[in-house]
Amino acid sequence: MALPGFGQLLNGKYIKGIAFIFLEFLVNVQGNLNKVIFLSFHGEIEQAIQQADYQWIMFYPCLYFFSMWDAFKDAGGGKERYSFLPFVFMAYFMTVGVIYSSKLTLFGVLLGPVWLPIVSVIPGLTVGFLLKRILTKKLTNLS
Repeated sequence: MALPGFGQLLNGKYIKGIAFIFLEFLVNVQGNLNKVIFLSFHGEIEQAIQQADYQWIMFYPCLYFFSMWDAFKDAGGGKERYSFLPFVFMAYFMTVGVIYSSKLTLFGVLLGPVWLPIVSVIPGLTVGFLLKRILTKKLTNLS
Protein backbone atom coordinates (compact mmCIF):
# COMPACT_ATOMS: atom_id res chain seq x y z
CA MET A 1 0.00 0.00 0.00
CA ALA A 2 2.89 2.34 0.65
CA LEU A 3 4.25 2.28 -2.88
CA PRO A 4 2.56 1.31 -6.13
CA GLY A 5 4.02 -1.98 -7.34
CA PHE A 6 4.90 -3.52 -3.98
CA GLY A 7 1.56 -5.35 -3.79
CA GLN A 8 2.22 -6.83 -7.22
CA LEU A 9 5.70 -7.96 -6.11
CA LEU A 10 4.17 -9.61 -3.03
CA ASN A 11 1.68 -11.39 -5.32
CA GLY A 12 4.47 -12.67 -7.57
CA LYS A 13 3.57 -10.39 -10.50
CA TYR A 14 7.12 -9.12 -10.94
CA ILE A 15 6.93 -7.45 -14.35
CA LYS A 16 3.74 -5.61 -13.42
CA GLY A 17 5.24 -4.66 -10.05
CA ILE A 18 8.42 -3.28 -11.59
CA ALA A 19 6.36 -1.35 -14.15
CA PHE A 20 4.24 0.24 -11.39
CA ILE A 21 7.35 1.10 -9.34
CA PHE A 22 8.94 2.70 -12.43
CA LEU A 23 5.76 4.73 -13.08
CA GLU A 24 5.61 5.79 -9.42
CA PHE A 25 9.18 7.07 -9.52
CA LEU A 26 8.59 8.80 -12.85
CA VAL A 27 5.48 10.64 -11.63
CA ASN A 28 7.09 11.36 -8.25
CA VAL A 29 10.23 12.91 -9.74
CA GLN A 30 8.51 14.76 -12.58
CA GLY A 31 5.76 16.10 -10.29
CA ASN A 32 8.29 17.12 -7.60
CA LEU A 33 6.07 15.18 -5.22
CA ASN A 34 8.57 14.57 -2.40
CA LYS A 35 9.32 18.30 -2.11
CA VAL A 36 5.58 19.07 -2.20
CA ILE A 37 4.90 16.52 0.55
CA PHE A 38 7.77 17.87 2.66
CA LEU A 39 6.55 21.46 2.35
CA SER A 40 2.94 20.46 3.03
CA PHE A 41 3.87 18.58 6.19
CA HIS A 42 5.70 21.69 7.38
CA GLY A 43 2.67 23.88 6.73
CA GLU A 44 4.24 25.75 3.83
CA ILE A 45 1.25 25.28 1.52
CA GLU A 46 1.92 28.26 -0.77
CA GLN A 47 5.44 27.02 -1.46
CA ALA A 48 4.11 23.49 -2.03
CA ILE A 49 1.66 24.84 -4.61
CA GLN A 50 4.48 26.67 -6.40
CA GLN A 51 6.72 23.57 -6.42
CA ALA A 52 4.02 21.18 -7.66
CA ASP A 53 3.94 20.18 -11.31
CA TYR A 54 0.21 19.51 -11.57
CA GLN A 55 0.49 17.98 -15.04
CA TRP A 56 2.34 15.07 -13.45
CA ILE A 57 0.77 14.98 -9.99
CA MET A 58 -2.70 14.49 -11.50
CA PHE A 59 -1.57 11.03 -12.68
CA TYR A 60 -0.62 9.87 -9.20
CA PRO A 61 -4.08 9.13 -7.73
CA CYS A 62 -5.06 6.93 -10.67
CA LEU A 63 -1.71 5.12 -10.62
CA TYR A 64 -1.92 4.65 -6.84
CA PHE A 65 -5.48 3.35 -6.66
CA PHE A 66 -5.27 1.25 -9.82
CA SER A 67 -2.16 -0.41 -8.43
CA MET A 68 -3.93 -0.97 -5.11
CA TRP A 69 -7.01 -2.47 -6.79
CA ASP A 70 -4.86 -4.66 -9.05
CA ALA A 71 -2.91 -6.06 -6.08
CA PHE A 72 -6.17 -6.61 -4.17
CA LYS A 73 -7.67 -8.45 -7.15
CA ASP A 74 -4.54 -10.57 -7.73
CA ALA A 75 -4.46 -11.52 -4.04
CA GLY A 76 -7.94 -13.03 -4.35
CA GLY A 77 -10.04 -10.06 -3.34
CA GLY A 78 -12.47 -8.40 -5.63
CA LYS A 79 -14.54 -11.48 -6.34
CA GLU A 80 -17.63 -9.55 -5.37
CA ARG A 81 -19.39 -7.75 -8.14
CA TYR A 82 -18.56 -4.03 -8.34
CA SER A 83 -15.65 -4.36 -5.88
CA PHE A 84 -13.66 -1.97 -8.08
CA LEU A 85 -16.02 0.97 -7.46
CA PRO A 86 -14.48 2.25 -4.19
CA PHE A 87 -11.04 2.32 -5.85
CA VAL A 88 -12.38 4.12 -8.93
CA PHE A 89 -14.17 6.78 -6.92
CA MET A 90 -11.22 7.32 -4.56
CA ALA A 91 -8.99 7.91 -7.60
CA TYR A 92 -11.56 10.23 -9.17
CA PHE A 93 -12.20 12.32 -6.04
CA MET A 94 -8.48 12.51 -5.24
CA THR A 95 -7.70 13.68 -8.78
CA VAL A 96 -10.39 16.37 -8.48
CA GLY A 97 -8.79 17.28 -5.14
CA VAL A 98 -5.44 17.73 -6.90
CA ILE A 99 -7.03 19.88 -9.61
CA TYR A 100 -8.65 22.28 -7.12
CA SER A 101 -5.94 22.12 -4.45
CA SER A 102 -4.39 25.48 -5.31
CA LYS A 103 -7.66 27.40 -4.93
CA LEU A 104 -10.17 25.49 -2.79
CA THR A 105 -10.21 26.00 0.96
CA LEU A 106 -11.73 23.85 3.66
CA PHE A 107 -13.07 25.88 6.60
CA GLY A 108 -11.07 28.85 5.34
CA VAL A 109 -7.78 26.95 5.18
CA LEU A 110 -5.93 26.32 1.92
CA LEU A 111 -4.97 22.63 2.08
CA GLY A 112 -2.78 22.45 -1.03
CA PRO A 113 -1.69 19.60 -3.29
CA VAL A 114 -1.28 17.00 -0.54
CA TRP A 115 -3.96 17.57 2.10
CA LEU A 116 -6.99 18.32 -0.11
CA PRO A 117 -6.47 15.17 -2.20
CA ILE A 118 -6.06 13.11 0.97
CA VAL A 119 -9.26 14.58 2.45
CA SER A 120 -10.97 13.87 -0.89
CA VAL A 121 -10.43 10.14 -0.44
CA ILE A 122 -13.14 10.04 2.25
CA PRO A 123 -16.06 11.15 0.03
CA GLY A 124 -14.67 9.01 -2.81
CA LEU A 125 -14.64 5.92 -0.61
CA THR A 126 -18.12 6.72 0.69
CA VAL A 127 -19.60 7.20 -2.80
CA GLY A 128 -17.84 4.07 -4.10
CA PHE A 129 -19.12 1.81 -1.33
CA LEU A 130 -22.60 3.34 -1.47
CA LEU A 131 -22.85 2.85 -5.22
CA LYS A 132 -21.51 -0.70 -4.89
CA ARG A 133 -24.15 -1.46 -2.28
CA ILE A 134 -26.98 0.05 -4.34
CA LEU A 135 -25.97 -1.81 -7.51
CA THR A 136 -25.50 -5.09 -5.64
CA LYS A 137 -28.96 -4.78 -4.04
CA LYS A 138 -30.59 -3.97 -7.39
CA LEU A 139 -28.89 -6.95 -8.97
CA THR A 140 -30.02 -9.20 -6.12
CA ASN A 141 -33.61 -7.91 -6.37
CA LEU A 142 -33.67 -8.59 -10.12
CA SER A 143 -32.69 -12.22 -9.58
